[in-house]
Amino acid sequence: MRVVLVPGVLALLPEYAGLTDPVADLRAACLDAVRWLGEPGGGIGVHGSPQGLRVARSLAAATGVTLDVAPERPAAVLVMGNGSARRTEKAPGHLDPRAAAFDDELGAALRDGQQDALGTVLADGLAEELLADVDGLRWLADSVRLGAATVDHDDDPFGVQYWVMRWTGEWR
Repeated sequence: MRVVLVPGVLALLPEYAGLTDPVADLRAACLDAVRWLGEPGGGIGVHGSPQGLRVARSLAAATGVTLDVAPERPAAVLVMGNGSARRTEKAPGHLDPRAAAFDDELGAALRDGQQDALGTVLADGLAEELLADVDGLRWLADSVRLGAATVDHDDDPFGVQYWVMRWTGEWR
């Protein structure tokens, strides 16, 4: 199965577009990853927070892929989520000195497909304190066995950690 992680950031929605695109690289990486997810054809499962699902629908529409929010075991899944939103003074949640270490640990678990480490990072409540959007990541840790990721994007504009990653995996 194919799995993609993209952030559910509202800046990716067309209604938030301006004269210049402050997330152009992120947008391009998200669109490429969603297109890759849709290559085999068929419906794509999607998991994330309500905001993430809104962004997922927009990305799917922009790429011409079909989302199915409740499939049993689809051949492809779009996971919506991001790291902490407290990496700098100007971040939405303001600076928290724990944010960078949390994101480093979470990013390593995702990159390396370490399910146990991913579950551990997300279990202690720190994600919520750091305003990380991890609903989809918790589902991922519980539901899919992953290999190493292909990382298309890894950056923290606006003090929020965003990743775009792709995996091939199998159901647990």
